[in-house]
Amino acid sequence: MSGLDSILLRDEASGSTASILPSLGFNCYAFWPVIDGDPVEVFWATPDFGAPGSRPSRSGMPILFPFAGRLRGQSFTFRGQTYEVNGAQTNNGNAIHGFVLNRPWRVLEQTPTRAVGEFQASIDEPALLDQWPADFRLRATYTLDGATLRIDFEVVNPDDAPLPFALGAHPYFRLPLGQGDPAVCRITVPAGEYWDLADGIPTGRRAPVDESRDLATGRPFGETDLDTVLTDLRVQDGQVATIIEDPGSGRTLTQTFDASFRHCVVFTPPHREAIAIEPYTCVPNPFALEEAGARTGLRVLDASESFSASIQIRLS
Repeated sequence: MSGLDSILLRDEASGSTASILPSLGFNCYAFWPVIDGDPVEVFWATPDFGAPGSRPSRSGMPILFPFAGRLRGQSFTFRGQTYEVNGAQTNNGNAIHGFVLNRPWRVLEQTPTRAVGEFQASIDEPALLDQWPADFRLRATYTLDGATLRIDFEVVNPDDAPLPFALGAHPYFRLPLGQGDPAVCRITVPAGEYWDLADGIPTGRRAPVDESRDLATGRPFGETDLDTVLTDLRVQDGQVATIIEDPGSGRTLTQTFDASFRHCVVFTPPHREAIAIEPYTCVPNPFALEEAGARTGLRVLDASESFSASIQIRLS
């Protein structure tokens, strides 16, 4: 797994580690917090992750930018101009998950417990400039502190034109949290509504969560089979918290993120060895939805403006 440029973070006091692959989206594909001397594998990744042909969207924690989820087809219109998106991966003919998850990033800083990476279209792949309304710069900082991994994001518009964007993270959390039965692990996502989907793309209709999508009070993983966009997230002290509880090991995995992540995609992959709980600042296919009058969370930065957000993952 991984390549020669893999970065290993290690917290000497606890023994916890995290591994990042700059050559493939600055993806943190492994996180091993240590609890009471016992290392626990938190992220799920394919054994061939990092090898030629491996899918970066299905392992570790892919970073999704400047759009998250699907765009209808491979084009969109922003402020009267249409852009052809041919530099992203596709799913059933739809562009998906942005430009940065499968491309090399530059490493700006590295210490034993911290790594900073950056991707800027005009520097790292100028061909992308024709596919998006403005140049963009995304910086991600991973910090390891005991059994906690923190990811800080900064988006900057280095261009004169307005920069529309969505930011998402796609972590695959391995179940169970140690030894035991993954089916009894309890999944909590404090959402009150979901976006109706057609072929994986929001129709624009929102509705209260039904029985199959209601994770607000916790639901066993064995009863959870989803690929859905949840919204109306409960915010406390400016943060949203998703929780995985494993009664077999007595461990709890808590993911907290800023309220700027207004939506959360929950995806149970067919292999049933993990669950993806994905904070998004914006729903998929936002340009068409915005034209139809929906409030999607799409953000637009003017020249030199910036945006910051963070995610924290902690095992206890």
